[in-house]
Amino acid sequence: MTVGILKSNQIKSKKMFIKNQKSVLGMAAAFALLSAVSCSIKNNAAHFTDGKFSYAELSVKKGGHWEGRKYIGGTFENVSELDLPKEHTDHSFDIRYEGPGLENNQIAYRIYLDWRNATDIFGKKVDSLVLPKVGQDGFDSYHEDAPWGQDILKAGKSLGIGSYARYDKTSNTVYPFKSVEKTFAKVSNSKTESSVSIDYKGWKTLNDNINLNSKLTIFPYDRFVKVDLTTNQEIDALCTGIVLFKDVPMNKAVSKAGKWGYISTYGKQTLTDRNDLLGMAVIYKVEDVQELTENADNHLVIFKPGSKKITYYFLGAWSDEPNGIKNKSEFLNDLNNKLELLDKNGKL
Repeated sequence: MTVGILKSNQIKSKKMFIKNQKSVLGMAAAFALLSAVSCSIKNNAAHFTDGKFSYAELSVKKGGHWEGRKYIGGTFENVSELDLPKEHTDHSFDIRYEGPGLENNQIAYRIYLDWRNATDIFGKKVDSLVLPKVGQDGFDSYHEDAPWGQDILKAGKSLGIGSYARYDKTSNTVYPFKSVEKTFAKVSNSKTESSVSIDYKGWKTLNDNINLNSKLTIFPYDRFVKVDLTTNQEIDALCTGIVLFKDVPMNKAVSKAGKWGYISTYGKQTLTDRNDLLGMAVIYKVEDVQELTENADNHLVIFKPGSKKITYYFLGAWSDEPNGIKNKSEFLNDLNNKLELLDKNGKL
């Protein structure tokens, strides 16, 4: 049964949100923030079914102005699509939490919509919708511990979790999106899934100039995101991966039928000061992959040349998630169950 967009439960969470913010923001600021959250939810239509939901959002500043590569003034407003301004780069302050977000009951992700193109993780300590209020009380406040959770992954120079780029084997270097003629992003929400679609036109890497579309889809269940990459021509060395932490080993496995595989890490690899644990994985079709390798920043999955479309999955699992995965054994069991499901159905 479809419950709709928050309704009575949403009102309760709004009141609790105001109460939690009084000591930090004051009543006036809390009500202003609540107004922004309400507007965000209304404009983006997260659908709740049997208490589950999926949600995608893209929030940009309007009413301000550019000074060089920084956006000054203005207020955030949710939009369904965006032609990325030529001025935009990392830390331009014009996009809330620096790019589109994807969320369901268990986890949230954000995509850096700039040359870095990494995917980051918001760990959630609640099973309710949080993205509309993330970054409303300070541009990078999500780095701090909050009742809802926080940004838990230090992506650095890596792909973060499950992002995509091109790999140069000679120099063992990953090339993200430093040279792109035009970037267009769009978010979509339905009762069965939520997605972010990004078109990169004129992406120049390794003597190639191509167009690439990525579609990242999250569902009202589990923690994974499905990634579909489509190019306008055949190229080699597309890759994905997971940020590499030297003290956290990488695990890998292939399904019983040999059709699907994964790379994963599990351990103390978060930004928090607590003894929390994080698991990350990329799940791929074996027939699509040329090799598994690593460089200074990433555990890498290198795709074979010749395909114009590639599908894979990524996921994170945080130990502080309510009723979540708490140890490495549980995490690997979960991944192995997913391989069995993929062998059987070809999808998650």
